[in-house]
Amino acid sequence: MSFDQPHPNAAAPAAAAIHLNHTAVYATDPRLSAEFLAAVLGVAVSAPFGPFLPVDLGNGVTLDYYPKTDEPIQSQHYAFLVPDDRFDAMIGRLETLGVTYYSDPAHTDPGRTNHLFGGRGAYFLDPDGHNMEIMTVPYVRP
Repeated sequence: MSFDQPHPNAAAPAAAAIHLNHTAVYATDPRLSAEFLAAVLGVAVSAPFGPFLPVDLGNGVTLDYYPKTDEPIQSQHYAFLVPDDRFDAMIGRLETLGVTYYSDPAHTDPGRTNHLFGGRGAYFLDPDGHNMEIMTVPYVRP
């Protein structure tokens, strides 16, 4: 099969866009990590679904925290587009939790936010070292 040809079992192109529904996030303590992120974002942790503990982002997407204790967790990056009128509250919750936030993804500018693309943004680590980002304006892509 050639990659430049449609798969023989492919359906006709859908009229609607494709949306992310959920993704698994490895955590040494899924409850701790899920509750941490939910507290920062001001959203809810949903009821367990099998081995997963979902954090409902309110847009049809969940982050499904999944236990991983047999080996170190590889840090991932998760970026959240958040309403501008809720951004300050999220920064306040990070401060209340004693979590350092940064204006840059390399974490070299602590306690500051950025103003990329006319919005505001910040990066912080979750309990397992995942690099979380909150931003009020999506990145402009070429």
